[in-house]
Amino acid sequence: MSEARHPGEVLYASEARRRAAPVCDHYCGSPRQMEKALALQSERGPLFDVTLDLEDGAPAGREREQLEIVLELLRSDRNAHDRVGVRIHGLHTPWWRQELATLVCEAGARLAHLTLPKAEGAAEVAEVVAQLERTAGACGLERPVPLRVLIETHGALREADAIARLPGMAGLDFGLMDFISAHDGAIPLAALRSPLQFEHPLVVRAKAEIATAAIAHGLVAAHNVTVDLDRPEQAGADAARARIEFGFLRMWSIHPSQIEPILAAFAPAPDELAEAGAVLLAAADAGWGPVRHAGRLHDAGSYRYHWQVLQRARQTGQRLPDEVAARFFSDAAGETGATR
Repeated sequence: MSEARHPGEVLYASEARRRAAPVCDHYCGSPRQMEKALALQSERGPLFDVTLDLEDGAPAGREREQLEIVLELLRSDRNAHDRVGVRIHGLHTPWWRQELATLVCEAGARLAHLTLPKAEGAAEVAEVVAQLERTAGACGLERPVPLRVLIETHGALREADAIARLPGMAGLDFGLMDFISAHDGAIPLAALRSPLQFEHPLVVRAKAEIATAAIAHGLVAAHNVTVDLDRPEQAGADAARARIEFGFLRMWSIHPSQIEPILAAFAPAPDELAEAGAVLLAAADAGWGPVRHAGRLHDAGSYRYHWQVLQRARQTGQRLPDEVAARFFSDAAGETGATR
């Protein structure tokens, strides 16, 4: 067996790797919803992010009060895994600078990410990136705060690749509701739901471009919400289509009942997980050279794919085969081998 036990170290030794992130991002804006989400995350573990909302999901006219509530939750024991982010206001409002400064300086070490909405293009996002860097430096924050950007305007979609290549970026999120609104009736409201959200040409184009830009720059693209709250299984079906057909590796949840279906949709199938484990065990025994498994030739290219399957299994709470867990995930290096 090769001395290098962890595929993440062997297979990505000289190239950039995708940032790891939970496959579900649960959004909530009311104090009751935020408390419930944090309690569920504490119970289930960091299988999903929680994003506390200062923008559209929060009460209008109570911006300062909402910021104080969010700040208190971030710094409390209820943020048990440090996998809590915040959506701030966009640059067209007077609130974003204060929110950014307060969150970074008073809770920056506990922030999983900040999410920026309503960006009109790369220049606006670059302004926020620069402000983040200045604020972190002034406050003595040693770790960068990852930034996620909602792609929901014509300008942001047009410059999605330029946004994705900016420093400090963690991912791109598709804001379908505002995207449809920005089209002045050219896209029907039915495209908020399935199946039309996966069939309307303008929406399909947007999803493909967002996912492509994110993947090209090692980021994680997050799919839009499922607005059908009475059928949690629809969120799972949408997540599966988003992953399989468009390459999204993360999806928003807006109700606790949607979290488990989304996790299940992103989890690898049992046979896929078993094959990935078997191929990588054989590869490790062969010193990571080419191997034959089940009549097929495998080399570094397929090893990367199978390693990503194992990573996705861990991100969604799946049990790994015992030998795979023992050989590839027995210490901290194994757990973080696919991150950067």
